[in-house]
This record gives sequence, structure tokens and C-alpha cells, in this order.
Amino acid sequence: MSHPVTLSPAAITQIHSLLKENEMEGYALRLAIRGGGCSGYSYQLEFVEGPELEDDSEYSYEDVRVLVGAFKLDYLTGTVIDFQDSLMEAGFKILNPNAKRACGCGESFDIDDKMGSAGASAY
Repeated sequence: MSHPVTLSPAAITQIHSLLKENEMEGYALRLAIRGGGCSGYSYQLEFVEGPELEDDSEYSYEDVRVLVGAFKLDYLTGTVIDFQDSLMEAGFKILNPNAKRACGCGESFDIDDKMGSAGASAY
């Protein structure tokens, strides 16, 4: 099965670290989008024990389980989850080639619904 989302090596390392630090080994990272925010949609990243919804899809990246919410899955195809740690910012960054525009706050985005598919948002 093709992976709609890719994790960068830095994101994989950070996820492993967070799971170990919080004693959550075996948990999965769940990525979903939800309606809301000033641009129309926002990303949701959270650690969960298993699928939250019946139609969540599960993928594996170097022993990191990733669940992708089925809501608008095609809007996430090609997305890269990265982790950046610099003097200016630290956190996960979502690079979604389907994003038509991102909000100034960096937490929401809009999608061209005519294309059926959503810049970058940091967490």
C-alpha cells in the first residue's frame, strides 16, 4: 500500500524520543485534518493507542506507526511531516503540497476543492 504521508528522519527520531520519554511505546501518531481555523482546515497531530475511527489507515515508518484519518485523505497525499529545532522555532512542520494557502498564524490552511486535494504549518 502506498503511503500518502512521509516522515522525515528528524520527525522519526523525535517521535521515537517523545514516545519513550512519555512511556508511550507502542502508541501511534495520528494525523488528521478537521474543519476550522481562519483558513478552513487545521491539522491535528496526537499520540493514540490505536485507530480512532473505523476508516483510519495505518502506515509504518521505521517502527513508527502513523494513523491517517480518512476525512479528506486525498488532501494529505504527498504530505511530509518534518521536525525542526532551531533558535527561532522547534516543532513538527507539516509540508502539504495540496495546500492552496496557509493562514498567517501558521496553524490552518485552505484547499482548492475543485482539485479534490492543501504550504506548511508548524506544530
